[in-house]
Amino acid sequence: MLFAIVIIVDAMVGEQGLVAIRQARRQHDELVATIERKRAENTALGEHVQRLQHDAGTIEELARKNLGFISPGEKVFIVKDLPPHAQP
Repeated sequence: MLFAIVIIVDAMVGEQGLVAIRQARRQHDELVATIERKRAENTALGEHVQRLQHDAGTIEELARKNLGFISPGEKVFIVKDLPPHAQP
C-alpha cells in the first residue's frame, strides 16, 4: 500500500509528474503567444521600412512631424501660450 502511494505521489509531483507537465504547457503557451506578438511586430516594422524606402509621402510626413520641416511657399505661424489671467 505504501509503495502504491509513493508511486502516485511521484507521478503527481515528480520531475516528469503532472504538475511539471502543466507548468511546461503553460510556459509553452506563453512562449507561443510571445512569438506571435513578435512576428506581428516584425511584419509591421517591415512594412514601415518599405514605406520609408519607397514612399516619399511617408518621409515628408515624418520630416514635418519630427523635424519641423516645411515645404517651399508655406508659412509658419508660431503661437505662444499666454500665461493664465490673474484672478481678481
